[in-house]
Order: sequence, then structure tokens, then C-alpha cells
Amino acid sequence: MAKISVQGYGEFEIENGRKLVNALEDNGVDMLHRCGGKAKCTTCRVEVLSGNLGPINEMEANIIETKGLADGVRLSCQVCVSGDATVKPVMTVTLSGLDAGPRPEEA
Repeated sequence: MAKISVQGYGEFEIENGRKLVNALEDNGVDMLHRCGGKAKCTTCRVEVLSGNLGPINEMEANIIETKGLADGVRLSCQVCVSGDATVKPVMTVTLSGLDAGPRPEEA
């Protein structure tokens, strides 16, 4: 189990291997995931404040580079929890007024 602290929401114990976006949503964080977890829209972005969310896969690396996202930003739909971290959601349903989108499938 990993401890994931989410700025403004609290700290949660999450099973290793779970998709971060789904784990956050299941713990009350109103994450966006407009493309359904396909690493296309970047609405599920989180800023990593501390800790390590593990390696970045090729799909995530490509979209981060293509969109010019800041260092320390990860796509929560591509992260499989593997260790403790503190994150800040960049976009949420509440902040954007958008529908969350289709729920990403677990890895």
C-alpha cells in the first residue's frame, strides 16, 4: 500500500498497481479524465509535490513533450501507484465545470 497525499483532499492508502486517477476518484477527488485514460487530453494532470510516482511510460512521455507540460506534472491515468507521494490535482470537475469523462479502465 502507498500513501498518497492530495493537496486539499487528504491522505489515502492506495493499493500498489492501481491507476492513480481511479484511486483518487474513488477517494472523493473529482478528477477529470475526458479521454477515458488514453493519454490524449491531459485533463487528469497532477503536479507531483514530493515523492515518486514511478517511471513514465512512452505514451505519457510523448504527450507531456507534445503539450509542453511542466516538469513534475504527470498524467494520473498513466500512473500505476508504486510508492508514497504528495500530489496536487491541476484540473478537476469543480474547477472546470466539465463532465469528468469516461472512467479509465484499470491496468
